[in-house]
Amino acid sequence: MAIMNVTKENFAAVQGSEKPVLLDFYADWCGPCRMVSPLVDEIAEEHPEYLVGKINIDNEPELAQQFSVFSIPTLVVLKNGEVAEQAVGARPKAQILAMLK
Repeated sequence: MAIMNVTKENFAAVQGSEKPVLLDFYADWCGPCRMVSPLVDEIAEEHPEYLVGKINIDNEPELAQQFSVFSIPTLVVLKNGEVAEQAVGARPKAQILAMLK
C-alpha cells in the first residue's frame, strides 16, 4: 500500500482508520529520519494491513505539537484513533513492526 502524506487537512481520515496506523514524523534535513524512511516504506509495501503515513514537521507543526513531537524521527502507532505506542529515534524494522502488533 502507498504511504500517505499526512496533513492537518486529511488527518481526521487517518485517525478514523480501522487499521492500525504508523505515523513517521520527519524532516527532510534530518539524517536519522533518512535512515528510518526506507524502513517505513518497506513496511507500507509489505504490510497492507497497516495504514502508513508520513508527517513532515516543517510543513505540519500543528500535528507535531498535537503529538508532543520534540525530536525526530518520532514514530507513533494509533489504534482505534488513540496513541498505542510512541518511540523517538531511529529503530530497526523489527522494532517498528513490534510496535504495530
